Amino acid sequence: MTARPPVKPTAGSGPQLTTRAIILLSVVLLLIASYTSTLHAWWQQRSDIQSSKAEIVMRKQAIAELEDQIARWEDPAYVKQQAKERFGWVSPGEVGYRVIGSDGKVQGTDVPTLDAPTLAAPPAWYDKLWGSVKEAGKEPAPPKTNDPDPDKVLK
Repeated sequence: MTARPPVKPTAGSGPQLTTRAIILLSVVLLLIASYTSTLHAWWQQRSDIQSSKAEIVMRKQAIAELEDQIARWEDPAYVKQQAKERFGWVSPGEVGYRVIGSDGKVQGTDVPTLDAPTLAAPPAWYDKLWGSVKEAGKEPAPPKTNDPDPDKVLK
């Protein structure tokens, strides 16, 4: 038996990328990229639609609650009840009670109180500036003397 030398692969054997395969691969990648962006836009719009539908349902519930509240305020008995609860009003013939603690404050969680009167806001800086300009243009007042009036002292 004679030993054969190992066969070396030639340059033409084995898988090779042809020009046709490269073009096909690039077209497939381009299609994947374009469909991915389109799919992302579709998914985003679907998400926006779902959130809009949820917001519509929430707002319809809020409208129903407000309409219910309007209907309650049209009932005179409800208005009386609210006046009693909020302002502590008492109907004629009823006796109202308030529990006052040792510190002098009314006890209870829902104690109706009147708001404190609002204080006048301090004038703006430009009003102060203009006021000082007006005062600067006035004639100064004569100085007051502390000399006693002799007629009053002698009496």
